[in-house]
Amino acid sequence: MKPLNYYFVINVFLILSLVSGCQDKTAKIYPELASLNLLRGELLLCGDGQFGDVSFALSCDYDVRETFELAISLLHSFEYAEAEKAFVQVIDADPECAMAYWGVAMSIYHSLWAPPGKEELEKGSQLLRIAESLPKSDMAQLYLDAIGVFYTDWESVDNKTRTLLYEKKMEEIYLNNKEDTEVAIFYALAVRASSDPSDKSYKNQRKSGKILEALFEEQPNHPGIAHYIIHNYDYPELAELALTTARSYAEIAPASAHAQHMPSHIFTRLGLWQESIDSNINSASSAVCYAESTHPGANWSQEIHAMDYLVYAYLQLGDNEKVKEQNDYLQSMNQIFPSNNFGVAYTVNAIPTRIVLENKRWTEAANLQLPSLEFQWEQFPWEQSILHFGRAMGSVRSGDVTSAEKELAIIRSFHQELISMEDDYKVNQVQIEIKIIQAWIQFANANHEEAISLMVEAAEMEDQTSKHPVTPGEVLPARELLADMLLAADRPEEALENYKLDLKGHPGRLNGIYGAAVAAQRSGDNEKATMYFEQLLALTKDSNSNRPELEEARAFVEQKTI
Repeated sequence: MKPLNYYFVINVFLILSLVSGCQDKTAKIYPELASLNLLRGELLLCGDGQFGDVSFALSCDYDVRETFELAISLLHSFEYAEAEKAFVQVIDADPECAMAYWGVAMSIYHSLWAPPGKEELEKGSQLLRIAESLPKSDMAQLYLDAIGVFYTDWESVDNKTRTLLYEKKMEEIYLNNKEDTEVAIFYALAVRASSDPSDKSYKNQRKSGKILEALFEEQPNHPGIAHYIIHNYDYPELAELALTTARSYAEIAPASAHAQHMPSHIFTRLGLWQESIDSNINSASSAVCYAESTHPGANWSQEIHAMDYLVYAYLQLGDNEKVKEQNDYLQSMNQIFPSNNFGVAYTVNAIPTRIVLENKRWTEAANLQLPSLEFQWEQFPWEQSILHFGRAMGSVRSGDVTSAEKELAIIRSFHQELISMEDDYKVNQVQIEIKIIQAWIQFANANHEEAISLMVEAAEMEDQTSKHPVTPGEVLPARELLADMLLAADRPEEALENYKLDLKGHPGRLNGIYGAAVAAQRSGDNEKATMYFEQLLALTKDSNSNRPELEEARAFVEQKTI
């Protein structure tokens, strides 16, 4: 990224902002738009403003085509706020462009992130009602009908059902218009969005990925194709399929903070830590630029998201100095936008929790505190549970079972809240946390068989659940914790098998490699122990790490070479 003083704010198509009275014209024709809080203003884009190439035919004024296609490019890279502003520029220039209303409705849908809230759903519904009254092409009508089912009856029909209905509508369009690239891309995204997190065959992801891979050969500079391939293959079993794409996406849309970050999803799945670090440093830099243009003195949620992946990668390299720099910076933040963002709620709890748990600093973990940021925390029980999980683990591993039981009770209350919210994925995530804490409490009470049985259940539950797109990975993998427990129970052979299983799904994890080395050593297999200790030293050779595990590895390897 260029130095900050070279960043500039771009109004990509200045002529649209100079069209006198466009906004007033729109308000007079459709006065109901005034109450919808549409995002307006200059498009604030960093760097050179490049977001890739799209070609989207639509039945609107020819003069707005370039702005509309920029809006589509922004939408495909999840630059939602700027995408909405660009679509609104089109509305203000051509109030009868029905597809621009569709574009705003798509910009607030956030199909792979948190579902839109009440305000967004009301806004989308109203926009689609206006669009329905406008003249439009047959294809525009199909697009509007498709997203319309997501916004219809949102008060009484749950998000999952409406997402599936939208996918079915997009499938109908796709089957009759397979030659239309944008139809295929939006259908593939809908298939990915409706996937079942518990489906470890990845049926939807594979189906969506196959569509996109065929398109990518013909349009290698399209941001949506590359982006959604990465989302489809963001799993240990599939990540290799997206590695080439991941290494090209940042070049396709260099002005997008999210495009700079997205490749690190694949790098993380494959344990390519330095590539993940480079990706997220660029993403955070771009996000800082955007924040300085839009919210001076505040931090954008995209920067926080990049920091979570950055900290995770530094932890696997044992670089606690860089980890501390990131955490200190996070703790210094006073204002993050958008406020009450679930990704931010997750990250500000996960980063400090990861740091102390990965380093086995149990006393610090037991005393973790909720971030001081102003948040409506009652909206985020899963995100809060992460910190309390860290406190519980810290307490029980440092011998304070009573405090661990108190934390467990708090986590159970979050579990009940999520059940009432009917959020099945997060219910399952917190249930895994509960089983892990129960297991370690039983272990601390010398009930080893029951403890191991509970940890096996937690590991199997986690094995059957895909990670959420917002996370670089579990705060601590359950199967790695099972292996830790087996090692503590003096069952090193079983521990080694579980470390090996976990490293298949979490390659390059420092604690996993170290645990496997120790388990092999205690099993009497010095050859394997040497192999794993050498892996550990190779992993961390370029980091300035003072982790004690590395001293142990060096001593063991040196002793074996004498």
